[in-house]
Amino acid sequence: MNKDCNCTPNQSIKCTVSNCAHHCQDSQYCGLSSIQVGTHETNPTKVECTDCESFKLK
Repeated sequence: MNKDCNCTPNQSIKCTVSNCAHHCQDSQYCGLSSIQVGTHETNPTKVECTDCESFKLK
């Protein structure tokens, strides 16, 4: 368990974005029970076009 955010890793949501407040540093998982994925493009065609809308800066 991450001591900084009291994070409980959700093993269904892998994450490597360590500057997110929901990231469980020690395990490379998200601590949320679910996330919202969205896009900033009209017609997304690449992974770079998608966003984790649950991201919260530490």
